[in-house]
Amino acid sequence: MSPEPFPNLDRVIHEKARLAIVSALSATPSLTFTDLRNLLGMTDGNLTSHLRILQEAGLVALTKSAGEARPQTTCALTESGRTAFTHYLGHLEQIVSQFRKSSSAP
Repeated sequence: MSPEPFPNLDRVIHEKARLAIVSALSATPSLTFTDLRNLLGMTDGNLTSHLRILQEAGLVALTKSAGEARPQTTCALTESGRTAFTHYLGHLEQIVSQFRKSSSAP
């Protein structure tokens, strides 16, 4: 198997918790912080830390608004985030394809 696709994996996305966040946000236009936290079973602090990294990389946008009882944060992938996730998945597909070819070779 060629190691070529591995360096192409986006290290910001590849971390397990951030991959879960980006995957969840890719399936919907946006999620509230609370919904995302509950969906992924993360603590507030852990989710906040990972969202901050994704936001600094320009992959996630956070919008704060006045909720009914308290302020609410909405999380969404940016266009750059969707593009980066699509590229990330493409690299994973290359890796899986190479693995299948090498494991089926005599």
